[in-house]
Amino acid sequence: MVSPVRVAIAGASGRMGRMLAEAAAKDKDIALAAAFDRPGSALMGRDAGELAGISTGILIQNDAAAAINAADCLIDFTRPEGTLNHLEHAVRLGKSVVIGTTGFDPAGKAAIAEAARTVPIVFAPNMAVGVNAVFRLLNVAAQILSEGYDIEIIEAHHRFKADAPSGTALRMGEVVAQALGRNLSQCAIYGREGQTGERKAETIGFSTIRGGDIVGDHTVLFAGIGERIEITHKGGSRMPYALGALKAARFLAGRAPGLFDMQDVLGLR
Repeated sequence: MVSPVRVAIAGASGRMGRMLAEAAAKDKDIALAAAFDRPGSALMGRDAGELAGISTGILIQNDAAAAINAADCLIDFTRPEGTLNHLEHAVRLGKSVVIGTTGFDPAGKAAIAEAARTVPIVFAPNMAVGVNAVFRLLNVAAQILSEGYDIEIIEAHHRFKADAPSGTALRMGEVVAQALGRNLSQCAIYGREGQTGERKAETIGFSTIRGGDIVGDHTVLFAGIGERIEITHKGGSRMPYALGALKAARFLAGRAPGLFDMQDVLGLR
């Protein structure tokens, strides 16, 4: 019998942390080994499943290194600076890592790639299976609609999201740009205002909405003459992201160091 994968959840007091704790508690192939957060969290010392109405027996602590050491795999959906700090502990302790945090700058992404030379890491802007199916659909759609269609990406998230555009929207742009043989950094337009002039055909536009408690909505619009094709994913709950993260943790069990994403986890390469 295969032993459950022991996971440590970073940011256990946050919205994703709570969802991860709930999902882990219900997964027979996962064992919640530790949960931690920043000192001063209102939930410090309380059960990680309390806000989900369940008892996990795991209390939220503030010692990141001790929490990570208690597990096989760290799952982190916090902020870039926190994730990179936690990643250092994971590398030193030889633990696998699932990173769902977004908003990394090039230096942060380089640090993750370097860490993957020592431990196995799944790093993806969106862990939901449905979103990763959309990535594949976008690759096909972009190749079919490569001429005569303007491409716009619209994303909406809750008021608390700190980065924009979302990591998922950027990944959508990368998928489309790669399928079209373009460099996203050279063709992306992030918002428009004033006398912008006529739209250039090769550009990929991004529009960002922030408000309320929107979990995450993403639409890629291919606008042609006389028709529009829209590929949309709407997140009604954070649970799909949590379930995907646990799937990624299971994928990493016993795996050699390397940098992977959800396309690898789902066998979509």
